[in-house]
Amino acid sequence: MINSLLGAGNALLAVSSQFIHQHPKRITAVIAALLLSGGGGAFAVASFAPDASELPVRELLEPVQALPIVVPADLDLQALRLFRSEITRSSDTADTLLKRLGVDDAAAAAFLRSDATARQVLIGRGGRNVTAETSEHNGLLKLSARWNSDTDGKFNRLVLEKTARGFVSRVESAALTATSHLASGTIQSSLFAATDDARIPDNIATQMAEIFAGDIDFHRSLRKGDRFSVVYETLEGDGEPLRTGRVLSAEFVNNGKTFQAMWFQDPALGGAVTASSAGTANTRGKGGYYTLDGQSLRRAFLASPMEFSRVTSGFKMRMHPILKVMRAHQGVDYGAPTGTAVRSVGDGVVDFAGVQNGYGNVIILQHRNNYKTVYAHLSRINVRKGESVSQSQNIGAVGATGWATGPHLHFEYRINGVYTDPQNIARENVTTPLSDSAKPVFARLAAENRVALAAAASMQTGSTQ
Repeated sequence: MINSLLGAGNALLAVSSQFIHQHPKRITAVIAALLLSGGGGAFAVASFAPDASELPVRELLEPVQALPIVVPADLDLQALRLFRSEITRSSDTADTLLKRLGVDDAAAAAFLRSDATARQVLIGRGGRNVTAETSEHNGLLKLSARWNSDTDGKFNRLVLEKTARGFVSRVESAALTATSHLASGTIQSSLFAATDDARIPDNIATQMAEIFAGDIDFHRSLRKGDRFSVVYETLEGDGEPLRTGRVLSAEFVNNGKTFQAMWFQDPALGGAVTASSAGTANTRGKGGYYTLDGQSLRRAFLASPMEFSRVTSGFKMRMHPILKVMRAHQGVDYGAPTGTAVRSVGDGVVDFAGVQNGYGNVIILQHRNNYKTVYAHLSRINVRKGESVSQSQNIGAVGATGWATGPHLHFEYRINGVYTDPQNIARENVTTPLSDSAKPVFARLAAENRVALAAAASMQTGSTQ
């Protein structure tokens, strides 16, 4: 019996040994499972089935039918619409205007000719922004024309629209929106030449000259290579530019010296603080230009009574051009064409306006602290005796009346009746500092404007040959 058992055991060991040699990986997997189970859980059972990677692969192809496309009943499939904008010309007729807008619509042309509102607004009116919306066959669907309104901060809009009953027209008003623009330039010959090359509007160039008039003599002090940067606002209607606004901030480098300015409304002076480099300057309320460290640029007197001219004779002894004797010249002469605008250099009251001896047509203004200014040889006088005038106000025009050999402006300062060199007055001008209450807000806006001016300066697109 024992021998039988030993024989069976030996046979089993032989079979087991043969199985281990034939399947070593499967035995290893079983042992690993036993070890991981820690002897206390369920035992993993090794699969002795064939390896799946060795099984044959069959490819089955079955056709699939696409679902039908369902278009919602309320989906409005619009036909192609075309848009085009133009600026009206004073010579425009209904047909020429529509042709430039790409409109081929006899009914629309007939309506433009017959509608009193459309005729008054468009025909013969130059400079108005017009947008036409047409069908794919160039038929007019809608026409909008925009122009400036006398109402502050608004513009007018003519809308001409095609309806089931034909064309109709209406006039609306809407608010202008302000956007800011950056630009820069380099002086090669003149300020206006550089701003033209930089595509800066003339109104902005004039504002820059006025802003820095107390520091820079634009008649004599400009140098080739002088640089400027400016951030200004454009007022738009329906996304179309209608007019330029004010300069928001500017920088001018003249003969190596840098001048900076920004628009700001000081609450202490009765204005709301609304100016910023983002183009949100309010067109209402009192405000002014300040240096970026808070000094007002509005001086008691402007550096010159004219925006652009040249000094032909200074405050000195000279040979009188008519009397032919040596005589003290008690003022400054500015050469300019007849009709050039003359402005008041400061706030004041008209003390005299009329004809006076060798001065010809002359205006004398009385200012504070016993200051008087004299504007002589004028071709035109725009003010009356006793009238109050403000700084930069147009008071007359250059001429050659009185003792004059050609068109020019003779300009004088009298302080307590004593003639004083106008160039010295310009140099001694003082400014008004910013109020303490506005300084925190001003500092934040000044930081914004420094960033904006640096961005504008990096453009450098405005050099003129």
